[in-house]
Amino acid sequence: MEKLTAIILTKDEIHNIESVVASVHFADEIIVVDSFSSDGTFEKAKSLNTTVIQREFSYHAEQKNWIIPQAKHDWVLIVDADERVTPELQTEIIDIINTKQKHVAFWIGRINHFMGKRVNYSGWRNDKVIRLFKRDFCKYDDKLVHEEMVADGSIGFLKNKLYHNTYTTIDAYIEKMNRYATKQAEEYDKKTGKLTAYHFVIKPFWGFFKHYFVQSGFRDGVVGLTIGTIQAYVVFMRYVKLWLLRRNLK
Repeated sequence: MEKLTAIILTKDEIHNIESVVASVHFADEIIVVDSFSSDGTFEKAKSLNTTVIQREFSYHAEQKNWIIPQAKHDWVLIVDADERVTPELQTEIIDIINTKQKHVAFWIGRINHFMGKRVNYSGWRNDKVIRLFKRDFCKYDDKLVHEEMVADGSIGFLKNKLYHNTYTTIDAYIEKMNRYATKQAEEYDKKTGKLTAYHFVIKPFWGFFKHYFVQSGFRDGVVGLTIGTIQAYVVFMRYVKLWLLRRNLK
């Protein structure tokens, strides 16, 4: 029987930690990498029969690439604190790693929930991530946000999906998007020329239009309208923060 290491990254996830650990109970090793939580996440994780490591957080790709080589087992599953492995997905993962594989990694779809409702459109319908992979064949590309897995080999697809609920409160979500915009500003500074109305007006408008109309966000009602509006806000703030960054302002 092949063995599996599950990795969970946390920062102030006391409301999630017990449930997410329970959802990966079938893993032979569970590692929680905590970025010095102040809400009791670290202490709770230690009580859940996991290996808990505290390490300062810089950005997701760097943190994940640091912990992946430390996994004891060849197969690794990374799960965010706001995700859950369903029983059906658990069964499929166990079957996959115990079957001779030509793939070194697998895409896993996500069933997304936001503001208490499942999101069926709004650009989130076909959301997928590479989370099950062989330790020695995969790593994340060095991006500050929206990191992607780079695999030295072929990638397959799992049939079952992760349950994903990124929402706690609207204020917390906007705060999270602000952090993303800050990281994006740092990353875009290297590849963006002079800032113009195109960046401050057209790109935010397109962000809303794409999510709400092109990707049928209007079919998700108020939830879809909110997603589209926040998307436009994040794009706008990305370039505002870049404008400030270039002037050594905050």
